[in-house]
Amino acid sequence: MKNRLFVFLVLICVVILLPFLGLTDFHTKGEPREAVVAYSMLETGNWILPVNNGGDIAYKPPFFHWCIAAVSSVAGEVTEYTSRMPSALSLIAMVLAGFLFYAKRKGASLAFLMSVITLSNFEVHRAGMNCRVDMMLTAFIVLALYQLYKWCEKGQRGFPWVATLFMGCAALTKGPVGIILPCLVTGVYLLVRGMKFYKAFFSMLLVAVVSCILPAAWYLAAYQQGGDNFIALVMEENFGRFMGKMTYESHENPAYYNVLTVLAGYAPYTLLVLLSLFSLKYRKVSGRPREWWNRFTTYIREMDDTRLFSLLSIVLIFVFYCIPKSKRSVYLLPIYPFIAYFVAEYVVYLVRISSKAIKIYSGFLSVAGILLLLTFIAVKCGWVPDSIFQGRHAAQNILYMDALKDMPVTFISFLLILLPLCIAIFYFTRINRTRHYDSAIYCAIAMTFALFMSLDGVYQPAVLNVKSDKGLAEEVRKIVPEGKIYSYVSVDMLRFYVVNFYNNDRVALFERDMPQEGYLLVGANDFNGFKPRYENEYTFNEVYRSKKRGCDIRDIIYLYHFVKK
Repeated sequence: MKNRLFVFLVLICVVILLPFLGLTDFHTKGEPREAVVAYSMLETGNWILPVNNGGDIAYKPPFFHWCIAAVSSVAGEVTEYTSRMPSALSLIAMVLAGFLFYAKRKGASLAFLMSVITLSNFEVHRAGMNCRVDMMLTAFIVLALYQLYKWCEKGQRGFPWVATLFMGCAALTKGPVGIILPCLVTGVYLLVRGMKFYKAFFSMLLVAVVSCILPAAWYLAAYQQGGDNFIALVMEENFGRFMGKMTYESHENPAYYNVLTVLAGYAPYTLLVLLSLFSLKYRKVSGRPREWWNRFTTYIREMDDTRLFSLLSIVLIFVFYCIPKSKRSVYLLPIYPFIAYFVAEYVVYLVRISSKAIKIYSGFLSVAGILLLLTFIAVKCGWVPDSIFQGRHAAQNILYMDALKDMPVTFISFLLILLPLCIAIFYFTRINRTRHYDSAIYCAIAMTFALFMSLDGVYQPAVLNVKSDKGLAEEVRKIVPEGKIYSYVSVDMLRFYVVNFYNNDRVALFERDMPQEGYLLVGANDFNGFKPRYENEYTFNEVYRSKKRGCDIRDIIYLYHFVKK
């Protein structure tokens, strides 16, 4: 049974993720910023500290970019598909490793449920489909935790070489946090299980030091190339970000932000948990606070090792990321597989007590699948008037709706559009009429996958490709087919990342080069401040103007031809 479920899980991962990676153009600054680093590696042969975006060095260590470059070298070029492939493969590896880890300790059925829950929540799925370092970092941290737990199971005999390799790769993906978190969780686990503090501390210190060998080699090589500028960037991106001492604001949020992002990120399963709360029977709380604490500590001590390790992974990583001012939802991705384990246990409990929440939840997702199709039909038939959109983003929303209306429907897209409807019909005609609550929950998971496939394969590319600056990049390439394209953005940390990627890293910085003649890419608002500073030295003639706001700087973008007087 375990082998069959493993093969089935591989097929699910491949079908859900891999076919849709390249359908959506780059439309945010994060994805092309990472992809262009891999492009510059392949173009220049510098795999240590390549320069891109007009003279910038990458903000993150290079392992993720190495993987993109490796995949792209096989494909022949860096594309959206090859750039997102490492994230998708990282997610698949994490899901499969989670299945094997929990199947050995909790049974194949529960492990399979935990794995598909991991794969089908919103935050994890989104990270696995993006060209960002977060999914790869998460996979290495989680894999390291699994390996360290196995080491603890053996009574710390031998040395966890595989775990140190994973942590070294994690550090090479995003920095020291890839080593700190696995060592923190494992060290506290050993303390809870009765190990002396100094023994636990020095055991994990040795593991951490060995894990640093691989990334230290890169940091040394990068310092030889980048010097003090590289060290300043490393200090700011790691220690400055954690201590709130960065020179620019970076996703600064209060502590409760992390709670909200986990609740939102775990959709749609957050809905199931909320619905189930109304179907449970509650006992009256008795005793004093001290008695509650004693019962709680006893519960923790008597918890089996796997559950305790999973719980500590959630709590410690969550608390760790509440400390820095900089907070993003993707930082908490390493806790998602462990939450999935407890959600899977809770679902099994709901099935055992025949909770009506499961049927309501499954019915709700089925109705959502039907409504998605009906909404698309209404848009396609022109039944939705433009007047329903009001406010500042009305024009953009109308463009999105027009993209759906004009979208050609192929045979494959037709099947993807109908997939949620087919599962909804199956649920209402077969599952809803029975008392098979386990079938209902798997039908809900199938509906979640169907919705993801419809969105990733049909609706999302049509809408988000309108948002992308790829069309602008193509127009710029027609005007400037070769040579540098100069740019100016008033925000120091911002660049024309999308235009730069689709023009093969040709966008340079005007104020860094101060050229005699060329073409300038600039936003309308930025040009108002830029022109007075340079109009005595240069003449500027408008060559092209974008029809919509750019996705990088969120402004109308102009291309000027300039000549120094």
